[in-house]
Amino acid sequence: MVKKRLVAALAAFALAAGAGCDPKGAGGRAGTAPAAGGAKKAGTIGLSVLTMNNPFFKEIADSLAAEAAKHGYEVTAVSGDFDVAKQQNQVKDFIVRKVAAIVLCPCDSKSIASAVREANAAGIPVFTADIACLDPSAKVVSHIATDNKQGGRMAADAIVEALGGKGKVAILDHAMVESVMLRTQGFDERLAEIHKERPDVKIEVVVRLPGGGDKAKSFQTTQDLIQAHGDLNGIFAINDPSALGARAALEAAGKADTIKIVGFDGQPEGKRAIRDGKIFADPVQFPDRIGVTTAQAIVKYMNGETVPKEILIPTALYRQKDAQQDPALK
Repeated sequence: MVKKRLVAALAAFALAAGAGCDPKGAGGRAGTAPAAGGAKKAGTIGLSVLTMNNPFFKEIADSLAAEAAKHGYEVTAVSGDFDVAKQQNQVKDFIVRKVAAIVLCPCDSKSIASAVREANAAGIPVFTADIACLDPSAKVVSHIATDNKQGGRMAADAIVEALGGKGKVAILDHAMVESVMLRTQGFDERLAEIHKERPDVKIEVVVRLPGGGDKAKSFQTTQDLIQAHGDLNGIFAINDPSALGARAALEAAGKADTIKIVGFDGQPEGKRAIRDGKIFADPVQFPDRIGVTTAQAIVKYMNGETVPKEILIPTALYRQKDAQQDPALK
């Protein structure tokens, strides 16, 4: 009797184990396996960002990983360090590892196309976050980013406000990436509109110099800038590291009170500088929303749903009064 019960128990166990190995699972995708918390392991997402030294991209990576984990995906995040060749090799590694999807914040919006095409050939879907790939021969499922052109327009409004409608302005640029191209395009377009709407406004962009999107490089560029343009009144810096580098250079030259800075991003350090009157304003981005939305787009695509080719997240203009009321800065 005991022997019969043991045989029956073993048979039941084998049946249950067999059901658990069903490749489809309980309505799941093929090849998935249970993960912590009852979620199914859906695969790995490979993410390569422009740089992990910029908190903006770190927040994209962290929020993407947190949201993806809710759906059973693990995220492997690496830094391209502004080096497109390094980023191309990272994509090759993702392909060898047979990741489920690849997310890129390209180091170069054009040169990254060859790596995207390699992923296409391997059948791995590619998504871009914050920075787009500009080569149409490279297939990207969806691009999720800040509405950078809108943010650039806000920056133009802010520089006019900061200078009282009159003055000479420089742009600390980083024209290698698509997001910055859109920011400066929006800035130029809005400034042209303001000049037509308000003849009293006399803002002139006198120079555009590469700041590399980097604090140290923008410090050096601003030093050169103020030597060549002693009558400069304002700077539009395309991100917070650029704005902070410019501010440090102005302080070192004793010009911090005479040249106004408008940045872009809304990183904590940038917001503190706005609160302290060191930067006039920022069109702020929401990197956490970019990361979460990118993860959600991947999950929808994997589930066979239609995903928009582009998803833009609006910016908001952040001034000193906003920083003074910001609970995150208390």
